Amino acid sequence: MEVSFKKLWKMLIDKDMKKKDLQASAGISWASVTKLSKNENVSMEVLMKVCQAMNCDIGDIMELIPTEDDTKQK
Repeated sequence: MEVSFKKLWKMLIDKDMKKKDLQASAGISWASVTKLSKNENVSMEVLMKVCQAMNCDIGDIMELIPTEDDTKQK
């Protein structure tokens, strides 16, 4: 499975926010924002801070996408 944070970036656009605004309001490091930008894994603590800052649920900012390996295993 791969993680996609496209929903988060769309939400930022809808709320007229920039990544630096997210960093400041969520109180997360720039390294965490970079990981989110690259669809890399971040800690649950970071995800919870983002959800709190954006006033949303975790499913509103991310989704899991099956990979070819996932479909071959079934």
